[in-house]
Amino acid sequence: MEEVEIAPGDKSNPVKSFIAGGVGGMCSVLVGYPLDTIKVRLQTMPTPFPGQPPRYKGVIDCTARIFRQEGLRGFYRGISAPLLGVTPIYAVDFAVYAAGKRLFQTDDHIKLTYPQIFVAGALAGVCSALVTVPSDRIKVLLQTQTVSSGPLLYNGTMDTAAKLYRQGGIRSLFKGTCACILRDSPTGFYFVTYEFLQDLARKKSKTGQISTTSTILSGGTAGIVFWTLAVPFDVLKSRLQSAPEGTFKHGIRSVFRKLMATEGPKALFRGILPILLRAFPSTAAVFFGVELTNDLLKA
Repeated sequence: MEEVEIAPGDKSNPVKSFIAGGVGGMCSVLVGYPLDTIKVRLQTMPTPFPGQPPRYKGVIDCTARIFRQEGLRGFYRGISAPLLGVTPIYAVDFAVYAAGKRLFQTDDHIKLTYPQIFVAGALAGVCSALVTVPSDRIKVLLQTQTVSSGPLLYNGTMDTAAKLYRQGGIRSLFKGTCACILRDSPTGFYFVTYEFLQDLARKKSKTGQISTTSTILSGGTAGIVFWTLAVPFDVLKSRLQSAPEGTFKHGIRSVFRKLMATEGPKALFRGILPILLRAFPSTAAVFFGVELTNDLLKA
């Protein structure tokens, strides 16, 4: 991607941001999905009985066992759900973010403050979370069913969606909505971090332009900030969405109480290593795809 001058006060365009966000989301999935599978396996493995070792000793052991038992395909199990879902998810995320920024821009040359960026980003996070829930629910079930006892219940994305709908209707597909909203609530920090680092890059640049390197570094760092804050909610979401119907009667509150009683606060950060390992490249890929698409749309 060539260096392109981006005026800080350019008025945001939700339509272009919708397209760019969809492209960025697909880039993110392709880059980060294997580590996402490892993360979900670690988060949802059952508590071992006294005297027995845990199912996985850590990230390396989990990676090795998935590869031995399922091959390379095992890391991409369930990827069609997020690939189909990320286009509208990230499209909505960046479109709502652009619309939120536009509310604060009375003309084309007003530079937003960081609190205004935070508000626009937080609004985007809530809206995108509502779109995320069904694909996240399907993804988690497909990622975890191979390590559960008994026969495989689901055969691909469409089969999973159909069976969930037959079992509990729309409500079953949207199981974990509150957990998803809580998980995505730090999105304001995500966009503030990215914009702040890009502003620094512009100030240090002799031409006032941003480069591919600054986009990758700013996007990757924004991802690490977001996921550091979101991990506890992500653990609760994964537990809730992978549990059989009726396991947690009060949703995320029941998951939290059980987790604290049986495993303690440390369990809220289970899977944090693959999350943070994935956060930098996958989020960098999002913003690379977004900025590249924006450049193409301006051409």
